[in-house]
Amino acid sequence: MFSESDFEIYRHAWRYNLAPDKEKQLSDSQCKTLLRQGGWMVRNTFDFDCKEETDFWYLIKDSFGGMEEHSQNERKKLRHALRSFDFQLVDKELVRQKGYPIIKATYVDYNISDRDMNEKIFNEYLDKCKGNHDFWGAFDVETQEMVGFCEVRVWDGACEYGLIGFDPKYKHNATYPYYGFFYKMNEYYLDNQKFRYVADGARSITEHSNIQPFLEKNFNFRKAYCKLKIKYKWWFGAIVRVLLPFRRLIWSRNVKAILNMHKMQYDN
Repeated sequence: MFSESDFEIYRHAWRYNLAPDKEKQLSDSQCKTLLRQGGWMVRNTFDFDCKEETDFWYLIKDSFGGMEEHSQNERKKLRHALRSFDFQLVDKELVRQKGYPIIKATYVDYNISDRDMNEKIFNEYLDKCKGNHDFWGAFDVETQEMVGFCEVRVWDGACEYGLIGFDPKYKHNATYPYYGFFYKMNEYYLDNQKFRYVADGARSITEHSNIQPFLEKNFNFRKAYCKLKIKYKWWFGAIVRVLLPFRRLIWSRNVKAILNMHKMQYDN
């Protein structure tokens, strides 16, 4: 059953805000209903985890094998991370108090230039995380200072890892913080809570970080293929079609991302 409340606008695009395996294909009239309320386009994904290898997917993990599913080298990194940091669920207000310098430094480290980040934007983001969100903190075992955090959107039996940041000095000092972070969260949601799956979002269209390839290689995340359709407001669709032949020449990461996503649509 179509409900407008199941969708939200993110960066001018309507997106489904519940677990991705629940999303259904929208009709043209349903897309128009959303676009009349704002936004430039509707991103609709459906047939989640289909057998066909499409050009769009969610990155998911649906089983937890503990240390045994990792190579000897990965286990060494995991043990190092688990000795160096405590990973635990925390209150959102602690993330609000301690998190901005961490996420700002993370953006600088990854050279993220396609979106703004300042303290106002960070607090507004946290304000929107109501009800169905968990927050994790990573604490240096020696200083007990919070040096990393992750926001997790939680549904009934599934979740999606969202905004994540870690003080870059730990990332680069061979303590392998991201190994520990994802191991503990995977353990909690898949083993302890018995969730159907955890997700790290849909296919990246900006490719500003290597998180998704990292999770595929080191944590046995896999591509849950799905079908993608995009419905534009008429004027924005016209702009997309005009620019499409020149997408390899366009320098703007945001514009290129939209054009690349357009090409990822399901043809049939």
